[in-house]
Amino acid sequence: MLVIGNAPLTINDVVKVARQRERVKLSPMAVELMNKSRIWVDKILESEEPVYGINTGFGELSKIFIPHDQRERLQRNLILSHCTGVGERLPEDVCRAVMLLSINSLSKGYSGIRAETVEGIVRLLNNDIYPMVPCKGSVGSSGDLAPLAHVAAVLLGEGTVVCDGKEVPSAPILEGVGLNPLALGGKEGLALINGTQVMTAIAALACHDALCLMKTADIAAAMSLEALQGTRTAFDPRIAMIRPHKGQEATARNILALTQGSRIAEHHANCDKVQDAYSLRCVSQVHGASKDALNRVLETVNIELNSVTDNPLVMADTGEVISGGNFHGQPIALVMDYFKIAISEIGNISERRISRLVDRKLSDLPAFLTAYPGVNSGFMILQYTAASLVSEDKVLAHPASVDSIPTSANQEDHVSMGTIAARQACEILDNVQYVVAIEILAAAQGIDFLKPATPGRGTEAVHAAVRSLVPHLEEDRVLHPDIIVIRDAIRNETILGAAEAAVGRSLTLL
Repeated sequence: MLVIGNAPLTINDVVKVARQRERVKLSPMAVELMNKSRIWVDKILESEEPVYGINTGFGELSKIFIPHDQRERLQRNLILSHCTGVGERLPEDVCRAVMLLSINSLSKGYSGIRAETVEGIVRLLNNDIYPMVPCKGSVGSSGDLAPLAHVAAVLLGEGTVVCDGKEVPSAPILEGVGLNPLALGGKEGLALINGTQVMTAIAALACHDALCLMKTADIAAAMSLEALQGTRTAFDPRIAMIRPHKGQEATARNILALTQGSRIAEHHANCDKVQDAYSLRCVSQVHGASKDALNRVLETVNIELNSVTDNPLVMADTGEVISGGNFHGQPIALVMDYFKIAISEIGNISERRISRLVDRKLSDLPAFLTAYPGVNSGFMILQYTAASLVSEDKVLAHPASVDSIPTSANQEDHVSMGTIAARQACEILDNVQYVVAIEILAAAQGIDFLKPATPGRGTEAVHAAVRSLVPHLEEDRVLHPDIIVIRDAIRNETILGAAEAAVGRSLTLL
């Protein structure tokens, strides 16, 4: 059980709730903080003083004062009018993460929302009720308005939820678990939708997956180094010592640990190669730079997980209601664009190693990694697939944050497009997982041809893990299932686990 309000959220907390369905509850302190801020909202509702979002319209309509008898309707209409998302629905794990982050932000007591309203989100989450949230429609400021409105609508008994993979009306589902639709009080509708929870939820899950992918990319590179009979010299720790970027040092350590004891390396110790191509020799510099970039992304995402991104903010200690811009998604937008570039480069250099593996003029291996070229095409088209994916990534890596389109009649005249950046980051991450899977398949095939010489203890363990899932390619067969199996083994950390067990330690990011 994750208690909200006792400690800062971590990315691991998000993963546990989003993917492992850990239950959550509000701490007494969180309830107390929300109650204190709500007192001030109730006082404003009793007065005639115009305060944005409590007794006024929204955005460009903020100059319109809303009379007492219309304020509950104002909040309900805000939610309904903002349910304008389009496109495929967000995955279940992202929806759960969004709800968790909303609970965490609102529970800090700066939004003026009632504890019972936040408890409604907790009950949705704990009853495995997932709002149907279209993935497109947010400009990343003022918060993730449209997607968060689809979440909030379910609290009202409106909108749709996903049940057994189907989209169904929310009201009967709520009734089935004993939940009554809520009537929102002043400020609550705005508090529910004015935040960066969607882009941050996507970012947090992407960062978690990228941590595994970065380490697995080192494994793939080590296997390619073995299959291509490259040298371990380029990973001498003295090289990184005089250019001490943490990611470079970590990658070199990983490659050396994975290839330690390699009989393949011993076999070609006195060959006539002077130095390897960049895609092998510069693995620590390229992978390392991406790891350093990911570390910067993690810093920002961890801050955002525990931030209040509402507007206006209610200061319970003074009773002030302050309008600001914490809803603006620029911090996440910029780092997710950085993430996109960093992960794209992992795929880019991986494809170059795949290309070398299938090219007999560069690999000293059979053409296209088949013992019977001509009648068999071997791994030829796997490289085409990798090339296609990395080319697509180059388009997706264009920064979303450099664009801005004014909204709300130019009242909101600069927006972040952070949610677009986060969604694109997930597409790139997915593509690169496939590319690295293809490299692992190709490198394992190459290592097969070098027998009886054996690879290092880490690469040998991974080779064995691959062969337990996918057989050596003797004759052409449909390779799509092989790619999926190894991609899944990357995602569920089977590949990483095999390597770490063999080398006796965790591979390092930094």
